[in-house]
Amino acid sequence: MDKQLIEEGKSTAIISYILIVGALIAISINADKKNAFASFHIRQGLGLSLTFVVLGLSISHFENLMIAASMWIFISILTIYGVFTAARGETTPLPLLGKGYQKWFRSF
Repeated sequence: MDKQLIEEGKSTAIISYILIVGALIAISINADKKNAFASFHIRQGLGLSLTFVVLGLSISHFENLMIAASMWIFISILTIYGVFTAARGETTPLPLLGKGYQKWFRSF
């Protein structure tokens, strides 16, 4: 990707990591003028948001602080990693699930 494309999509890419609201805002921003860099990070952010919701619903039945804390730490680390890669202008998938997010959310 060229530098101009990355610079144009950088703010949208960073917004996409703000849970579900940010991902939806980024999708609407990127709807008119499809930016490949922003689309990559929108898929990552949307996948991470949905993973957060699914994990949160799954572990809410356990009422165990250790399980909940480990989920929050896992999601927080992946979110920080995603924001930093977007800010640096890189298209590195998130560890563990990033390649799957790219496949599952191809249409974005």
